[in-house]
Amino acid sequence: MSQTLLPVTVLTGYLGAGKTTLLNRILTEQHGKKYAVVINEFGELGVDNDLVVDADEEVFEMNNGCICCTVRGDLIRIINGLVKRKGQLDGIIIETTGLADPAPVAQTFFADDDVKKAAKLDSIVTVVDAKNLIARLADSKEAEEQIAFADLIVLNKMDLVSAEEAAEVERRIRAINPWAELLHSVKSDVPIASVLGRESFNLEKVLEREPEFLSGEDHHSHDSEVMSISLSTDKPLDPERFNAWIGQVLAAKGQDLLRTKGILAYQGDDRVFAFQAVHMLADGDFIRDWKAGEPRVSRIVFIGRDLNRPQLRRGFEACAAEAATSAYETELARWSPPA
Repeated sequence: MSQTLLPVTVLTGYLGAGKTTLLNRILTEQHGKKYAVVINEFGELGVDNDLVVDADEEVFEMNNGCICCTVRGDLIRIINGLVKRKGQLDGIIIETTGLADPAPVAQTFFADDDVKKAAKLDSIVTVVDAKNLIARLADSKEAEEQIAFADLIVLNKMDLVSAEEAAEVERRIRAINPWAELLHSVKSDVPIASVLGRESFNLEKVLEREPEFLSGEDHHSHDSEVMSISLSTDKPLDPERFNAWIGQVLAAKGQDLLRTKGILAYQGDDRVFAFQAVHMLADGDFIRDWKAGEPRVSRIVFIGRDLNRPQLRRGFEACAAEAATSAYETELARWSPPA
């Protein structure tokens, strides 16, 4: 019977670890299989869906709630809809928010009768940021839970750590989860065959660690200090203004900003610009052309602690090409360090 069940891979990992990069590698690999993708975001505006490559796969987006708690019912409905078309799919990939605890997500495949009859949890893959993991273990219980429940751990950003730092990160991982397979990567570049179709989720090991796992009870709650601020504007942005402003924001608030990501429309440019940052480490590139008739709306999401929504909103809007220079200079000065 298990051979007829639709396999589901849960892709998890803390904010900015490299989950979407790995997902894009899966979707662009020539593996000849068809996957449905479910993406969950921690915030009211969706950005991750635009960061996923324009692939053949169907992408379902769940916003404004974490998959492990408030929108878990949506996940069950989506899976039940997908399994009815089982013959058209080779599997489902679920990318959780960076703040998700994998345990309640995994429970779904054992607690819901309809899901249990048609789908199986194939594996939990956790992407880990080698550069920032130790800091995250100190301030986030989710980072530890994501490692603890993993069947495969992709230790990413290995190019950013020394051999000594890498050894300490591995030691900390093994102290939490000594069983999971561990792969090193740069930009989540791992063999796709090592990620999909693993059939490696081990319920017995989970029950050893979490005896109440199958009870259906979920006491998960997020760090109340972590907040998500989503901003948007339909006015084209000036790239020089945005780069200077976001540079000042990251310099001033980088330690509190766990994750920053945006889809941006620059004045006079027909290409979509994707911006991403983890703490003060930022990156960005043009990812595709704006489609005919597509609203050219710039969206940016900040996830972190002690964030000032009005100040961020004013600064973002002042980056518009048509905004007054005086307004932009005022907002830029707010983030400048004191002389």
